Amino acid sequence: MSLSGDVCVVTGACGFLGRRLLRLLLEDEDAAEIRLLDRHVQLQVLQSLEDCRRDTKLTVFEGDIRDADFVRRACRGASVVFHTASAICVDGSVEPSELYAVNVKGTQLLLEACIRENVTSFIYTSSIEVMGPNPRGEPIVNGDEDVVYKSILKFEYSKTKKEAEDRTLQAHGEPLQNGGRLATCALRPMYIYGEGCRFLLGHMSDGIRNKDVLYRMSLPEALVNPVYVGNVAVGHLQAARSLKDPQKRHVVGGKFYFLSDDTPHVSYSDFNHVVMAPLGFSIQKSLMVPLRLFYILCFFMETLCAMLRPFVRIVLPLNRQLLTMLNTSFSFSYQKAKRDLGYEPRYSWDEARRSTIKWLASELPAARERVASE
Repeated sequence: MSLSGDVCVVTGACGFLGRRLLRLLLEDEDAAEIRLLDRHVQLQVLQSLEDCRRDTKLTVFEGDIRDADFVRRACRGASVVFHTASAICVDGSVEPSELYAVNVKGTQLLLEACIRENVTSFIYTSSIEVMGPNPRGEPIVNGDEDVVYKSILKFEYSKTKKEAEDRTLQAHGEPLQNGGRLATCALRPMYIYGEGCRFLLGHMSDGIRNKDVLYRMSLPEALVNPVYVGNVAVGHLQAARSLKDPQKRHVVGGKFYFLSDDTPHVSYSDFNHVVMAPLGFSIQKSLMVPLRLFYILCFFMETLCAMLRPFVRIVLPLNRQLLTMLNTSFSFSYQKAKRDLGYEPRYSWDEARRSTIKWLASELPAARERVASE
């Protein structure tokens, strides 16, 4: 089943995943139209797609997903929506009200627009963080969609992503204005890396400030399984194909799927070292202070910030929940996505690693200049 002749909407089209998904749609499908929905669509994004555009029409929709009229115009006449747009925050730098407005209300407006404009398929980009880890740091190793895990979500980001995911799955089967029904599914990627990953750039800049030594914030035994951005895009395409297929639609619709690939299981800090060691970076052998002491220090700093909040808002670079996430083994299998969606990682670990290192190498001189000018 292909998306030939479809009109596809990609929210967050200029983002890390959105740009990769756009290229994949143009390379693998013969869609009638692809609509790029984002607050600002840079000319360079459109220019970067010229080599694979073929006959597919590209239409730009610049606006805010919190604007109901704008969202309806973008969805009018479309057949599938890829909702990758999101406000991302794990350090408290974004106000909870802003996260809720973008991640929850924005998603709800998109779902309502799909129902009113007879869009038949909706794929939501969720996150592994809707699972946890929980504050106790209980591990999951090669978990699947049926695993039972008691989690109290502490990050406002995680809470809003989970609510948006729930609303997406609950909307499956909603009647459309033309008598059809909406089909939805949600994809939960692991930590996504690859060309354009701003988190990798941040870690590289921190390493430059530390004389080319990467900070260790994760214990080596806290194993996770990052996923390459190209493979996440493939998973989204397979989900859209499955929702369009009458034989798979009832199986996939209303479900969530974990997306991972064959990237080795490694701690977050050691993963940074794997892709930056070829650029001359080393890594600290151990945490700067013992983990238990780290938690105590974070507790006192968070308490102090809470006391000062009526007068000044301080954003800490590290908090207890982030420290828990970085030091908890938390990995998941993609076997259900393989079974139901036909998902297979297209890019091997060697390919993904080489592409990521090449991109980081191209960004390194500018990163050194930025750090030097600080």
